[in-house]
Amino acid sequence: MEERFVANNAQPTKDIFTTRWQAPSNIALVKYWGKTVPQLPKNASLSFTLSNAVTQTQVEFIPLDKPTQKVSFSIVFEGEEKPSFRPKLEAFFANILPYQPFLAHYQLKIISQNTFPHSSGIASSASSMAALAACLVDLETQLAKLSEEERMNKISFLARLGSGSACRSTQGAMMAWGTHPAISNSTDLLAVPVNDIHPVFTDFCDAILLIDKGQKQVSSTLGHKLMHQHPYAEQRFAQANEHLAALLPVLQQGDLDAFIFIVEKEALHLHAMMMTSDPYFILMQPNTLSVIDQIWAFRKDTGIPVCFTLDAGANVHVLYPNNVAAEVNRFIEAELLEFCQNRQCVHDKVGSGIKKY
Repeated sequence: MEERFVANNAQPTKDIFTTRWQAPSNIALVKYWGKTVPQLPKNASLSFTLSNAVTQTQVEFIPLDKPTQKVSFSIVFEGEEKPSFRPKLEAFFANILPYQPFLAHYQLKIISQNTFPHSSGIASSASSMAALAACLVDLETQLAKLSEEERMNKISFLARLGSGSACRSTQGAMMAWGTHPAISNSTDLLAVPVNDIHPVFTDFCDAILLIDKGQKQVSSTLGHKLMHQHPYAEQRFAQANEHLAALLPVLQQGDLDAFIFIVEKEALHLHAMMMTSDPYFILMQPNTLSVIDQIWAFRKDTGIPVCFTLDAGANVHVLYPNNVAAEVNRFIEAELLEFCQNRQCVHDKVGSGIKKY
């Protein structure tokens, strides 16, 4: 229990309060894969905050005559009630109620939607939990007069309890999560912005190629659990922290070649952990590998600094500086869309985090 995040001084009122926040997804450059309870990472990670792929969430807080034992809520997603979302949300509210006990005095009406296709392989749990946490902390700010720093830290802290990577969606352009000696204010409890980066990385582009939109054969939750007995787990955790330390000066200097080398290696090592776990599994698809081959060939032939990263799935994030966007977009259209389901691609770029809408 982290006492400094407990909102004992937030007294509920009899007024209805409605708030709307949106939060983006994010894409990790240095991956976290393996965690402990409650949602604490086994290694530090670092991510780009995205801009266009966002979840928009409205929460109406309706005062109750008497408090409940657990948080009372309803959920509507993209115009439909979603009973399938309830278990994850119930677990989330159970985790955060000790930190926001005033929630027991309200009925929450949650209405949410994505600006990107649901189940498209973009990390919607990160954006959805960050947006919901922003709404919850907005009410707490009204009740307890949080400072801006307290508000942002509380949002990231709560979002992490719903989905680990959600804590990295709160600010931009780059966020680090997990204690790391090279980042002075880093912590396992929430994500912090990494501000000292070269301008070339502040408007980086991310074209998300939707290779396979089907349900993954192994969920990320199970994948994290498999790291507990993984034969290479400790080496992987150490390696990720080493990669993060190596990447920080690269980001400061704007060294694109070194950036590409570390980011692509991280993506492949993440999937190597999946292929060497017990039981083993593969989330990449044949078209994932075809896209990677095409990117490598294009970069070798043109010298254009484009690279890939992968999340825990088959889809490919194509990363490139904004000043080569025209050339890379022509390449994607001509050579890569044929490997995507229905030629689908979500064009995004680095963004600034949560905002009221």
